[in-house]
Amino acid sequence: MKIAIVGATGLVGRTMLEILSEKKLIENNKIYLYASARSAGKIISVAGHNFVVSELDEDMIEKVDFALFSAGKVVSKQYAPLFAKMGAYVIDNSSAFRRYKNVPLVVPEINFCDIDEKTRIIANPNCSTIALAIPMFAIGKIAQIKRIIVSTYQAVSGAGQCGLLDLTYGTTNKFPHPIVDNLIPHIDKFLPNGYTFEEDKMQFELKKILHNKDLQITTTAVRVPIKNSHSESVNIELSQRVSITRIKQTLSNQEGVLVTDNPATNLYPMPKLSNLTDNILVGRIRKDYSLQNSFNMFLCMNNIRKGAALNAVQIVQKLIQKTQKQ
Repeated sequence: MKIAIVGATGLVGRTMLEILSEKKLIENNKIYLYASARSAGKIISVAGHNFVVSELDEDMIEKVDFALFSAGKVVSKQYAPLFAKMGAYVIDNSSAFRRYKNVPLVVPEINFCDIDEKTRIIANPNCSTIALAIPMFAIGKIAQIKRIIVSTYQAVSGAGQCGLLDLTYGTTNKFPHPIVDNLIPHIDKFLPNGYTFEEDKMQFELKKILHNKDLQITTTAVRVPIKNSHSESVNIELSQRVSITRIKQTLSNQEGVLVTDNPATNLYPMPKLSNLTDNILVGRIRKDYSLQNSFNMFLCMNNIRKGAALNAVQIVQKLIQKTQKQ
């Protein structure tokens, strides 16, 4: 089996390689790493294996079974179709194909079945959408969700290496204002309706993943001065009364979710905790007394792993399993 990583020298690309190693997917398989010309020739070492980075060029593309993309939408739009035409499953981490009707937007725990026999390009959702989608999928099994209000608290690693450098050195190369000792309610470009593209992405993507175009959702996305792990404060209105006990039980039974909720011991989701796990931590689950059939919760997720790299690798794993069963 042959696997390519496009954008292999970035935060997500390197993490993809690490997770492939953790999942035993580099043993006895051929791994190809691609990046820009300035990274060509670099050696990346993982678990005792050395991999040489090649320049991403049409003449350098190898025929592979899977191509994991994390190099931005411009690169994805140019090169993903080329890999797909050569027979590869392309799992793309950018926003390039998420709104295409014929491209499935996949969270493996929810809608892997959206991938059919003709699929060759698969979109990885936005990291903040993944964090929200899995708990909402679980809740949706027991009651119809009428409305969601979500505010995100997104780490600088979501903006790549430049975001981390702005936090470390107090620069403004990536963000429009200093992020040190600050919060910036501005992620991605502003749209004419006053929302940012990040907020709009979450709203569109959640509806597509859950197959619910009528879902009512409003979002506010905020950049916060921490290195890694995104957090979200979520208010959910249901169509019927559901006890908090049942909500906690339902979330506890959902793959990919870890209920972290014990106020008596000061246990609740925090970025430092979510950095230690690939699960989405959900806590502060409580009734909203201002509106009937509503409740609040707080969640945290490692945005580089489950929010990007791990989600892509999980899709690869499921595709391999599906092929082996055929």
